[in-house]
This record gives sequence, structure tokens and C-alpha cells, in this order.
Amino acid sequence: MSRRNETRDRLEKLKALWARGESLLIVMQNNPDPDAIAAACALHQLANRTAGLNCRFAYGGTIGRAENRELVHYLGFAFYPFDKISHQKSDLIALVDTQPSAGNNPLPEGVQPDIIIDHHPAIEASRGVAFADIRESYGATSTIMWEYLREAKITPDMPIATALLYGIRSDTQDLGRESTQADIDAIESLYPLANKRMLGQIQRGRVPSDYYQMLSTALSNTRIYSHCMICDIGDIDNADMIGEVADLLLRHEEVDWVMCYGVCSGRILISFRTQDSSLDAGDVARKVVDKLGTGGGHEHMAGGQISLLAAKRSMRKYLRIKGLIRGRFLNALGIRTRKGRPLVHIP
Repeated sequence: MSRRNETRDRLEKLKALWARGESLLIVMQNNPDPDAIAAACALHQLANRTAGLNCRFAYGGTIGRAENRELVHYLGFAFYPFDKISHQKSDLIALVDTQPSAGNNPLPEGVQPDIIIDHHPAIEASRGVAFADIRESYGATSTIMWEYLREAKITPDMPIATALLYGIRSDTQDLGRESTQADIDAIESLYPLANKRMLGQIQRGRVPSDYYQMLSTALSNTRIYSHCMICDIGDIDNADMIGEVADLLLRHEEVDWVMCYGVCSGRILISFRTQDSSLDAGDVARKVVDKLGTGGGHEHMAGGQISLLAAKRSMRKYLRIKGLIRGRFLNALGIRTRKGRPLVHIP
């Protein structure tokens, strides 16, 4: 079956599901990235235009990265922290760019979504959901949503087209990472509809002074072990900084693996990045957090999270967890040395 026929069939199933209610809660991952934000807005437009549903947006964590804040401001929708709304007031719940029990979204255990649209590897908890469109080969969830809009004969307005284009480019690093022909087709179709000036403005989002202090701390706490880097940012308020620093460190000419972690809202959050195709970043993430928390991702980028609620009473236990994830990461890469050298030297 062709991609278009497959999407057309799934769109009809979505419409049948939407006929059961009048309101839809669209839940994004914790600390949503451009792909999640854009895909959620596209789902809003699709549900509203094809079924007249009233939609709300909810997310976990924060929208902290400058580009993400700029994107949300440009889109003009209201995005609510999940704990500030009542999910029981919505007839239907959709998870976008995430899945149940993945550990990276605010949907409580025991609350089953009606809809999942995602491009991450499928997990067991997604089985049995009324509608699940999980396309692991796609580079972005925004690509999936563009195909739905196209099949519904809906031309996205300029802000949503701009967001979808930026979401695809962001998640695939301008088609340089884990992209498919579907992602290429989507970019070619969306580019004429997008606001080119806003694309540049989003990428150059303004940052506060605290950003540079966090960056300084991160660089001073980074160690190089053979062909990888490990960065301990420490306690932060902006969880997006972890992935941003990981992306920056991967540009170093001597390394092809990065693990960056920090503590935010009572959890250790971890980002993995790699340019090495011999190991899967998602597999490495799962090995690092095994029996400690949850993790997973794609071939070249992944994430993990470990709750520190049980460790709060013991600094020794907290330090043991940090030592454990460092050791597991190095073991997964086959690196024997445990003594890294500093990335930068502070006078």
C-alpha cells in the first residue's frame, strides 16, 4: 500500500473516532521540542477542520529553549502545563511525539490515550490504544501530520506550515539525520507555504544571561573519555539545556558520542547524541538507565530519565546513581578508562 493510501485509510479511522466526542486534549512530551509543538498544532487544525473538535494543548516540564519559546509565541496558541488543567474534561486524549509509559510525558499511569501519533520506536504500552499511528522510519512526527493535512485537502496556514517545516528540519538536522523520502517530500511542499523571515527569527531566539552561566558550568563539567564526552550540567531549571549542550558537544572533532545529564524537577534527565552508526543511541540509553528509570530513542539521538525521589534523602545514593550511569555509558561504548580529561581549563 502506498504512503498516501495508508494515510488516507488512517484519516478515515481518525474521523470515525472523533465522531465520539466534541473535545480533544492534545498532550505533548515533557519539555516539548519544535517537532512536538508543530505536530500538535497540525493535529489541532486537522481535528478542528474535519470534525469541529474543540482542542486544548498540554505539556509536561517547561518550554525553555529560546527557539521553542519563539515558536510558541509565533503560533499564538495557548499551551498549558498538564498539572494546571483537568484532563477528565476532554472527551478524547491524543499523545503526540510520545507514547504512554515512556517516562517522557505527563500523562498519569492508568490514563489511556485514545490517539497516538509518533515517530519513536513503538513500546508495549501503546498496544491496545484505539488509534496508534507510529512510524519509526520517519524523521519527524511533523512529517506524519503534514501527510494527514494533505490527504484531508487542508492547506496549513502560514504559522503552522512554518512550524511543521521547522519541526522536520530540527528533528532531522536539515535532513542530515535519520530522514526519509517522506521527510524530503514534506519539506519541499511546506517551504513555499512557510514564513522564511520567521524561520530565521525562531532560530535566533534571544536568551537571558543565565543561559551563558549554565553553558559555562556545563563546559567546565565536561570530560573527554577516548571518543566520547560526558557532561554533568548539575541542577537546572531549563531541561531543554541538556539536549542543547549535547548537540553542541557533538561538534567536537575528537568525539562521536556524547552523554549530557542534569537534575531538573527531582529527576536526572539525560541526552545522548552520536555520529557513530555502529551502535544505536536508543539501545545505549536503555542500557544506561536499566532498572533505574526509562529511556530510549533513535539511532543517533536518545534520552533517559531517573527519578530522584528515593535518593533525595541520601547524597551518597545520588552520587552512586551518577557514577553508575557514567560507568554504564562507558561500558556500552567499550571504553575502559574511567579517568577523563577536562574539555576546558578554567584559570
